[in-house]
Amino acid sequence: MPSAPILIVDDDASQRRLIEFWLQEDGYSTLIANDGKAGLHAFEQKSPCLVIADIRMPGMDGLDLLGRIKGVNQDTPVILITAFGTVGNAVDAMKLGAVDYILKPLNPDELKLSVHRALERKELVDENRYLRDFADTTFRFENLIGQSRKMRDVFDVATQVARRDSTVLLTGETGTGKELLAKAIHQNSLRAKKPFITINCGAIPENLIESELFGHRKGSFTGAFADRVGKFETANEGTVFLDEIGDLTPSLQIRLLRVIQEREIDKIGHPHPIKINVRILAATHRNLKTLVEDGQFREDLFYRLSVVTVNLAPLRERKDDIPLLVEHFLKKQCAKYQIPLVSISEETLEVLARHNWPGNVRELENVVEHVVVLGKGDVIRPEHLPADIRQQRSRIANISLKLPEEGISLEDVEKEILLQALEKHDWHQTKAARYLSISRKTLIYRMEKYGLTPPNEKGEAQVVADDLDE
Repeated sequence: MPSAPILIVDDDASQRRLIEFWLQEDGYSTLIANDGKAGLHAFEQKSPCLVIADIRMPGMDGLDLLGRIKGVNQDTPVILITAFGTVGNAVDAMKLGAVDYILKPLNPDELKLSVHRALERKELVDENRYLRDFADTTFRFENLIGQSRKMRDVFDVATQVARRDSTVLLTGETGTGKELLAKAIHQNSLRAKKPFITINCGAIPENLIESELFGHRKGSFTGAFADRVGKFETANEGTVFLDEIGDLTPSLQIRLLRVIQEREIDKIGHPHPIKINVRILAATHRNLKTLVEDGQFREDLFYRLSVVTVNLAPLRERKDDIPLLVEHFLKKQCAKYQIPLVSISEETLEVLARHNWPGNVRELENVVEHVVVLGKGDVIRPEHLPADIRQQRSRIANISLKLPEEGISLEDVEKEILLQALEKHDWHQTKAARYLSISRKTLIYRMEKYGLTPPNEKGEAQVVADDLDE
C-alpha cells in the first residue's frame, strides 16, 4: 500500500463517505474535500498519491481541478467521476491527463480496479525515474571515486571517448572497477537511453555461448524449443560490454571479429545475417598482448578491440584514493543497513593504506561492509578490521631492518626482497608474486628491471616457464 493518502473530492457528502469506505476497506488511507478549491488546498498540503474527483462541483469543477493538479505535479494520477457522462467530457478529461473516467452510479469493483491500475502505473513511473536519476548520479564520471593522478587520467580519457562511439578496451586487475567505468561511458554516451548489456565471456558454458550471444530459431538444434533473441540483438542501438574478453574461445573470437567488422550477426537457424547497431566495450584482467604472442588471442581482434585502451590502476598504486573510497563506502553501507553514519580513525586509515589490496576496490568495499555490519561504536578503530588486515600490519611491524647511518638504496632493498621471495618459492613466479601481493606481470617487470633470472644447475641464467600448471 502507498504511504501517501488518496484524496477524494466531491460535493456530495454521501458519495464521499461511500468512496472512502470502499478504499479503506482495501487498506488505503484517505483524505476528503467537499469542493474543488478545498481539494486543491489539500493536494498542495498533503501530496496525495492519487486524486478521485467529481466533475460537476460548484466553483472549481473537476476539469479545472485536474488542470491545476497537473500544473503542480504532472505525475499524480487523477480519476474523474460524473453522473453526466458525455464523449466530449471524456475526451477533455483524457487530454488534460486523467488516467480514468468513471460514470455514476459507481461500482465498487470497477472503482477499486481503476485505483489499483492507476497506483500500479504511478509506481512504475516513479521506479523508472529513480533508475534514471540513480544512473545519472552514479555513473557520471565526476561521481566515480578517485582524486589520484592515475584516476584523473582515466576520467579524462573516458570523458573524451564516451560520446565518440569508438570501441574501448578496459584493462586492469580484478576488482578495479572496469564494469562500473563501462557503465559510466555508456551513461554519458549518445546511447544512454538504450540498453546496456553485460556479457561475461568466461561465465557462459561453451556449448551455450553462441546461442546466448547471437540467438537461435526454434528447431535449429536439439533443445531449441522456441526462438531466442541473443544478447547482441537485445542490445541493438545500445552498448554491449564484453567482460573478461580474454577468456573468449578461438571460434567465438572469429565470430566477434565479424560482428565488429560487418555490424551483423548470424543467428543459429536464420537464413540471412541480421544487421545490428551496437557499441562494443570490452574488459580483461589478462594481458591480451601476451595472449596474442602465445597464439591464444587473435591479433586482428585485439587491434579491433583496442582502438582506445583505458587502464585502471590497482588500488595499491593509488592509495591516495583510499580515504575518499572509505568515506563513500561508509555512507553507502550505513544507508544500506539503515544505521547512523560512523566515522573512521586516522590510525585505521593508516592500517588500510599499508595493506596491498590484492582484491582492489572490491576488497576495500567488502572490508568496509564487514566493519559496518559488525559495528562496535560510532568510530571504526584498527581492532575492528578483519583479522587478515590486522595481521598484515603485524607482519610488517615484525620485519626488523637496521638502517645504516650513511643511508641506503631503496632499490637495493626492493631487489633483495624480490630475490628472497623468489628463492623462497624456488623461482616460481606466480607463487612469489602471490607471496608479495603483487601481480605476476609486476613481478616479471621488476625482475627484468633488476636483472633477476633463476640459475640453472650450472649456475647460468635461464628462463623458467613456471606457470604452465596454473
